[in-house]
Amino acid sequence: MSWSDIFYPGNPERRERLIRKTQELRLLMKNNFRATNQLIEALKEHLGLFFRPVILNENATVKQNCDVIIGRIREIQVEVAKIDQRMKEKLEPTLYEKLKNMYLPDYEYKQFSSIISAVCGATGLASTFLVGWLITNGYILTNVALACGLLATGFMASVVVGVLFMGIDMIVSAILGSIERDQLESALAEYDRALKEFRPASEKYQDNITYVKVRLEITRRVGNYIHSFF
Repeated sequence: MSWSDIFYPGNPERRERLIRKTQELRLLMKNNFRATNQLIEALKEHLGLFFRPVILNENATVKQNCDVIIGRIREIQVEVAKIDQRMKEKLEPTLYEKLKNMYLPDYEYKQFSSIISAVCGATGLASTFLVGWLITNGYILTNVALACGLLATGFMASVVVGVLFMGIDMIVSAILGSIERDQLESALAEYDRALKEFRPASEKYQDNITYVKVRLEITRRVGNYIHSFF
């Protein structure tokens, strides 16, 4: 037992909590970067939109990495807003609602496809699905960006991400070096609040990008089948 544990008997339990939260944060951040790159790939393949992939920089801080995610999501949202506005202008209100509701009857497929082609330069049912999903689910991108922003303002913001992949001694020393031991409990409470927002937003974001990937592949195959009849 260390001297700090003698003077602060709650420290061992706090370290265990710190380990669990650190592992969770590490996994959520890695998966958010992965999901964002999967979305970027889908936008390139199906809508001809190009964004630079995001890279988790282990030499940068939590805040700096969160800023990368936030910046890329905002870039994507700008393009989605442009597409949304042009779709509103070109589609009749009832057809626009069908697009938002992901209700795309086969007999109207060619009309949707031709407008998507005019707006994005892309054709196919998969492209139509992706446009509809982006317009309808923009809040998912907003929520994960807001959650990243919240995490980037907490006490973990200045911790270098690479530290999160090291041993617990490195993690504890990196964090405890910047705060007093008697402040650790309040810092952990702040961590709880940040993760309370970051966790569900990240998981929903990751789950939805996985859904989009699977749905795009299915839709692409269905689109090819439908196209063979026209």
